[in-house]
Amino acid sequence: MAGSISPAVVADGLAAAYGDQLIWRGASFTVKTGEFVAVLGPNGSGKSTLLRLLLGLLSPAAGSLEVLGKRPQRGNADIAYVPQRRNIDRDLPVRGRDFVHLGIDGNRWGIALGNAASNHQRVDEAIRSVEAQAYADRPIGRLSGGEQQRLLLAQALAGKPQMLLLDEPLASLDLRNQIVIAEMVAELARANHLTVLLIAHGWRSASRRR
Repeated sequence: MAGSISPAVVADGLAAAYGDQLIWRGASFTVKTGEFVAVLGPNGSGKSTLLRLLLGLLSPAAGSLEVLGKRPQRGNADIAYVPQRRNIDRDLPVRGRDFVHLGIDGNRWGIALGNAASNHQRVDEAIRSVEAQAYADRPIGRLSGGEQQRLLLAQALAGKPQMLLLDEPLASLDLRNQIVIAEMVAELARANHLTVLLIAHGWRSASRRR
């Protein structure tokens, strides 16, 4: 039953710090399984620090934190993370399809593991889910910012995660692409029953969602 499903994230009196520098404290909240949460705030407010805690890359300075029923730990395959978009070298010869393939264990082990045919099917499904078929075989460095962002999402989805963490996925995109990506993430979350935490400087485009 729906009422028996455990929360995806439970924080109680959580505090974050780098050494002696306190970033924030006293955070208590619950994120339900399948919920889409936008975390808003100005630069330097500690939004990305929250993601580091959820990913197990930073230990709480105080309080407690559970993610998917256990303490956060590095390399949790049930959690997909899309970092802030960086400029990709235009001369990078990697095809978009091969970039997406890295989402299947390759991001941790350097090679993709498992059945090759099954892996290719998962890559194809992920590419279709973000409607990137038209350019998936082109070098990723030659794609637009919006196209690269779609392939980043596809890479995350290829690993079949339970939770998706997005760090400023709308940054550096024009308003049109912000709207498209925001709507796409919401649809992907519903279709894949994902819990989503999306970090954003603002949510100007959310009001435009249909």
